[in-house]
Amino acid sequence: MPLASLTVRLLAASVLFSTLAACDVVQGRQNVTEYADDSNITNTIRTRFVEDSVVHVLDVGVTTLNGNVRLTGVVNSDRERQRAVQIAQRVKGVRNVSNEIGIR
Repeated sequence: MPLASLTVRLLAASVLFSTLAACDVVQGRQNVTEYADDSNITNTIRTRFVEDSVVHVLDVGVTTLNGNVRLTGVVNSDRERQRAVQIAQRVKGVRNVSNEIGIR
């Protein structure tokens, strides 16, 4: 898949998910700085998924709240599932990774 196509898909997913995550600020669960930090963590993880040959970025959802990352979705193998967790754990600022990824 061409890099430009992956970039467009990543950007579209980022816009969709960041709109939903903004509710945390409105609901008082986070301040603006915490929201920005969490958005940075989420976007860094998604970018690394795009760059990785094992993880399919469109199969794994990423949400972050106060440094706690939640991975969701359904992937093709346990290898892909474990790789997604490994990538998320290595991102600066991540406190915990909740692995809720299923396998087809």
